[in-house]
Amino acid sequence: MVTGASSGIGQAIAVAFARAGADVAGMSLEEATETDELVRAEGCDTIQLVGDTGDLEAVDRLANAAIERWRGFDVWVNNAARLFVRPLLETTDDEWHRLLRGNLHGYFYGCRTAARHFAGRGGGRIINVTSISGIVGVGGIGAYTAAKGAIMALTKALAVELGSSGITVNALAPGAIDTPLNVDAYTPGIRRVYEQRIPLGRIGTAGEVADVAVFLASDAARYITGQQIVVDGGLVVNGTVGHGRD
Repeated sequence: MVTGASSGIGQAIAVAFARAGADVAGMSLEEATETDELVRAEGCDTIQLVGDTGDLEAVDRLANAAIERWRGFDVWVNNAARLFVRPLLETTDDEWHRLLRGNLHGYFYGCRTAARHFAGRGGGRIINVTSISGIVGVGGIGAYTAAKGAIMALTKALAVELGSSGITVNALAPGAIDTPLNVDAYTPGIRRVYEQRIPLGRIGTAGEVADVAVFLASDAARYITGQQIVVDGGLVVNGTVGHGRD
């Protein structure tokens, strides 16, 4: 189960799971025709619905579709989100609440729906896609950052709460990643700054994030829960400012 599967990181995760042999259900705000084709090309079945994860009925519809088709699901990836670049003092009440509807409430709905299903099956995996913006301070995207920080707090709480039911809950925090979500935000100047600041020297790809999602869903990660895996090429650990040499 992958929300926001029509493009970017969500699409890459859906395809990576299919490549690993999993059938994939997804929900996006628009038709995910390309994702459908890519998953089927890997020899797996897929369900791609149109809906808003900030709508509880839409989330329930996604879960029910998978239960009806496959009698259940084993992994739920909360990924659907949108970037909102606006200084806090210019952000209206409506913009704040509208951003949190999908970027936070949708994650809560997904976690709860998945947990209810997994509790009756002896366990499962929940993966929440967060962001390094929930770790470091990034001006101009306060609402987006607040949602990402809250998701990590929810991830840790649910890991403790659901562990006895055999459910692991982890977060995956991408750094600067080339996706349609960032096409306008990543100006040429921003790209140059990232290339200078990221120790690996480049912006990441959606596929590199997807590979970590597959790991967290795999048996290799069976004893990992309540953690946030940062996939950023070393950006958040880079404190180099150019000290003079002795």
